[in-house]
Amino acid sequence: MPNERAERRLTAILAADVAGYSRLMGTDEEGTLARPKAHRRELVDLKIAEHRGRIVKTTGDGILVEFPSVVDAVRCAVDVQRAMAERNAEVPSDRRIEFRVGINLGDIIIDGDDIYGDGVNVAARLEGLAEPGGLCISRKVRDEVRDKLDLAFEDMGEQEVKNIARPVRVFRIAAPVIVQKPTLALPDKPSIAVLPFENMSGDPEQEYFADGIVEDIITALSRVHWLFVIARNSSFTYKGKAVDVKQVGRELGVRYVLEGSVRKASNRVRITGQLVDATTGAHVWADHFDGALDDIFDLQDRVTASVVGIIEPKLRQAETERSKRKRPESLDAYDAFLRGLAHQHVITEASLAQAFEFLKTAISIDPAYAPALALAALCKGRQCVYGWVPWSEPEVQEAVRLARAAVEADRDDPVALAHSSRVLAHFGADYDLAINVAERAAILNPNSAEVRGSVGMTTVLCGLVDDGIRHAKEAMKLSPLDPDTYLFCNIIALAHLFAERFGDAVSWCERAINENPNFITPYRVLAASLAHLGRLDEARTAIRKAFSLQPNQTLERAARAGYRKPEHMAIWLDGLRKAGLPE
Repeated sequence: MPNERAERRLTAILAADVAGYSRLMGTDEEGTLARPKAHRRELVDLKIAEHRGRIVKTTGDGILVEFPSVVDAVRCAVDVQRAMAERNAEVPSDRRIEFRVGINLGDIIIDGDDIYGDGVNVAARLEGLAEPGGLCISRKVRDEVRDKLDLAFEDMGEQEVKNIARPVRVFRIAAPVIVQKPTLALPDKPSIAVLPFENMSGDPEQEYFADGIVEDIITALSRVHWLFVIARNSSFTYKGKAVDVKQVGRELGVRYVLEGSVRKASNRVRITGQLVDATTGAHVWADHFDGALDDIFDLQDRVTASVVGIIEPKLRQAETERSKRKRPESLDAYDAFLRGLAHQHVITEASLAQAFEFLKTAISIDPAYAPALALAALCKGRQCVYGWVPWSEPEVQEAVRLARAAVEADRDDPVALAHSSRVLAHFGADYDLAINVAERAAILNPNSAEVRGSVGMTTVLCGLVDDGIRHAKEAMKLSPLDPDTYLFCNIIALAHLFAERFGDAVSWCERAINENPNFITPYRVLAASLAHLGRLDEARTAIRKAFSLQPNQTLERAARAGYRKPEHMAIWLDGLRKAGLPE
């Protein structure tokens, strides 16, 4: 038929291929053939249909799709690339299937089910410019979607591409298209995170009870030396959130995740738990435990024993027994302790005051309850340090008395020992006892970030700066998402200051401040460190910031810090004096 006119239309064209296909085929031919097909069946084809696309044709490693809407084409590509990033999170980098995508808006020639023309060719060339997992678009596409989609575009400028007469203006969809949280490597021993248990009691006031049960399970598991246990503060960042167990495993660097619920009604309680292999999502164990509140500790120990037994079947019963910590004789004392513990985690004037009242109640019921005694000592010490009670002889002596009582009550509770050692050292009450009980705490429970942090502070106060750094860094490793990371950083900064490694001290101070800009101590350590480096203007700026957080600071007050070695106290005070802290 003479002069038959070709059918044309303006359309959005998406071209995609598998990055590094030849290399992948060379290392795993069958797997490389199968995996892209699975991704297409389970993800890509569904997204194309969802966004009203039509698959024009496929090749061994590529696909060509047209869309009636350029906005739909870009949305589809972004959705696919984000989903592929999640799918690849657990896949070794040399085995990942990653797509490169190019999108163009152009005129095409229709030939049956196929399409041709420069519009198609430009899309193919854009695909070639994209990075693995990335997306490149033409200027026409960018102009159409930039006010319709919340995306960032990176201008790659004019690009000369094969068989296209004029340069093509190319834009890359910025890196946030693929959002992945950092993945932590699994440690070389069994590892577990215990997530907050859901409170099924229907009473918000009982939230503390569910939290307390989880904290005790974490503590019991942490005392098994061969088990790597994520600290409470990192686990509790997931509280109240719907979680993907695999994602939790990747973010915390653990193989197993324990989750569950607590239902408390009248004098009865039911604890449910399930242990999940976070690398596969498979359920390893699940059970529930019913009993009277009088037997709550036995129920808790049964949960712990079951979890540990799954991970290491040959674990001896004696090791399970050693994982138990001393319990108060009265449930009411334990109940009051749990309430105090919940308030202690929030360091504000009102919350610490409330925590101390609950802890006094627990101690009045059971005067030999070491966890309550130690936590009360730490609470009173913090009230003095932060200026929320007078730094007077009666207040200081009360903190010291409580710490000594905790040590006398139970020399096998690592958390109680660690907290008590910190108070004894900070107020200069008994450095030898402080370091002895700190070392014992670290031996009893080396896998607790809470213990390691307090022991780190104690050892620095007692002059063992390198030991303090080691313990604080181990705390950060044990609890990678810990909201108290700023405290660990401050310990390390103070240790470097005393060791006259002033540049390192500045770096750790800056990290502590970045974690919590309202925490006063690192500003003072920073000021002293900068002053010793001769950076006096910066030191004075740090002191001004410290004053803005706590106005009543003087050298006399700074000299109350319980630094055992005179040379460390001299470094501290000399630096603050140079930085402009008044007498």
